[in-house]
Amino acid sequence: MPPFCRMFLILVVTVFLASCSAMPIKDPYSYSSAVGQGLGTPFASYGEGRITGVRVWETNNNYYYYYYYSYNSNAYISGFQLRYGNTWSPVFGSEGGLKQEIELFNDEAIVEVSGKYNPADYICYLVLTTNMGRTLSAGLPNQVSFNFYPANMGNELRLLSGRFNGAGITSIGAHWGLVYMEGAENSTLETALETVTPIF
Repeated sequence: MPPFCRMFLILVVTVFLASCSAMPIKDPYSYSSAVGQGLGTPFASYGEGRITGVRVWETNNNYYYYYYYSYNSNAYISGFQLRYGNTWSPVFGSEGGLKQEIELFNDEAIVEVSGKYNPADYICYLVLTTNMGRTLSAGLPNQVSFNFYPANMGNELRLLSGRFNGAGITSIGAHWGLVYMEGAENSTLETALETVTPIF
């Protein structure tokens, strides 16, 4: 191959590689599949910007059978609410029972969602963990464990989805992604539409 052709080929390959590296890459979203019974009304939280606060309501129906000297604990997550920027989402589920709340610091994000669920009815226990090691927990750690975290490094919780009925949350899944702090790309609504399975 003549030197001129070789130089031209090198130039074409270099320009091609440079243009590839400059191409925008779609946000690497991931989804942690929902756990739980899954009956009731579907939900998906959404808002603008980063999640800055969380409220979780728990119902704890402890009762005793004095005659049999036995004790039972029926705790479950009755509802929750996420704050995006300065705006609270609707409450998903109900506001019954004890409320737990956390406000996140600047540059703090939720990077893990874990807990326990009863396959026959509700999410029993919910723990949200941040990149600063802080946690919010509600309910009691009974039944089957689950642990959600992003598939891609640097991602954070963008929204929660699942189902609820009149008493509590029957299933929950987590959606992860990047947050851009300017422009319309902050919205999680597009993420919700892309990752939540339509209900027909």
